[in-house]
Amino acid sequence: MHEPVSLTTLAGSALRGAVAGAIATAPMTLAMMAMHSQLPEHQQYPLPPSLITAKAEAVVGVRDEVKRDDHVALTTLAHFGYGAAVGALFAPVARVAHLPPVTGGVAYGLTVWTVSYLGLLPALRLLPPATKQPAERNSLMIAAHVVWGATLGLLLRDKHN
Repeated sequence: MHEPVSLTTLAGSALRGAVAGAIATAPMTLAMMAMHSQLPEHQQYPLPPSLITAKAEAVVGVRDEVKRDDHVALTTLAHFGYGAAVGALFAPVARVAHLPPVTGGVAYGLTVWTVSYLGLLPALRLLPPATKQPAERNSLMIAAHVVWGATLGLLLRDKHN
């Protein structure tokens, strides 16, 4: 039987999750870039983090004023920030539920992809749903989320999981 976990412990776990989520975004991004170059040429348009940032820039009315380098910086900040935020949500759950690190992380990464690309992003009108995207691009993004989730799980593994 597992002993109860305090609110302070869960808060610390969320902080660890945020850091791990941000770190896990690095190999995810590298995987995305490597797979992007292997897509058919007509599918090598910008990846979702850049498209989402461009749409957000347009919504707030600054898209035409944002320089390319600034757009790349904003995209990177948003992508790593989202990785940190969803990592913070995962860590307390993984701790309390004693999820196996890699399989729990992969399952969560796939959940993040599903919720984001089939629900949240279309609802916010930042991207069309994944069902409107080519299969190869969806495969790329799903694989990238597997990399992210596996890395997240490995980074969070400890004696409590």
